Amino acid sequence: MDAIRTHQLTRSFGDLVAVDALTLNVSPGEIYGLVGPDGAGKTTAMRLLTGILEPTAGQAWVAGHDVVREAEALKEKIGYMSQRFGLYPDLTVLENIRFYADIYDVPRRKRNEKIEALLGFSQLTSFKKRLAGRLSGGMKQKLGLACALIHTPQILFLDEPTNGVDPVSRRDFWRILYQLVREGVTIFVSTAYLDEAERCNRLALLHRGRLIAVGTPDEVKRLMRGAIIEIRCSRAREATGLLREKLPGATISLFGDRVHAVTTDPQKTAAAVGALLREAGFGYHEVQQVEPTLEDVFVSVLGEQPHSSAASEADRDARQ
Repeated sequence: MDAIRTHQLTRSFGDLVAVDALTLNVSPGEIYGLVGPDGAGKTTAMRLLTGILEPTAGQAWVAGHDVVREAEALKEKIGYMSQRFGLYPDLTVLENIRFYADIYDVPRRKRNEKIEALLGFSQLTSFKKRLAGRLSGGMKQKLGLACALIHTPQILFLDEPTNGVDPVSRRDFWRILYQLVREGVTIFVSTAYLDEAERCNRLALLHRGRLIAVGTPDEVKRLMRGAIIEIRCSRAREATGLLREKLPGATISLFGDRVHAVTTDPQKTAAAVGALLREAGFGYHEVQQVEPTLEDVFVSVLGEQPHSSAASEADRDARQ
């Protein structure tokens, strides 16, 4: 039985279709990533799957329960960590966990043992008397995760859990998620960080509420049409503008200090890029063909969608 299954799941807010006929399945014990820019419908999809919102149309089953007709029974099987998880800043780490234990009716005879295990698991034991409001961003996320796990859920929903968290804390957070999977927990995580999507067993690309690609990271990469030319040079942002103007047949995107050009003729494009940069007086530059990243695929696939602003979205994500 699938851990999560949806069929034509739809949610509208007036004329806005936030989730549009979403059909997917998640196997038990996998990390499934829902990937997309702001406004793609990720949070709405999460709220539908956790029984917080009712769908306008379609159906969804989580842990064998219909998310509408069996919403109460569903709550016992899942943990949900929203973008703004409801920690209480004036309570200590330990008091927050105990509060969620009360909410989930965790039996008192097992409660202390479970709390101590979660504190150790999330590396918060030495901080258990600290007020939650005085924790760093990374520690707040770990505390939120501990609270979501207090009742031992089968399926964990995480809505952009590392948004705004420093790289070291993001790495630690994902190390904890891998340990949870080894213990049999299914994880459904949304993210706008495409490097994090690489960590998922399978992922789905969501754009304007619609599912536009699904598969393992390698399978999604094979959707890439054309080759990738990577340009490293001084003033990468200026170079991006120049190449977009002079090479209208190629898709040009900025990725930090690198520029990527999607082209069907890599040799010709590489030669044209080198000539344009030299002529414009750019400093040292390197032009080479590289394997596509998920960012490249995201830009390419979204670029085929109507009214897409894929390039600007990818530029924004690359800067985060």
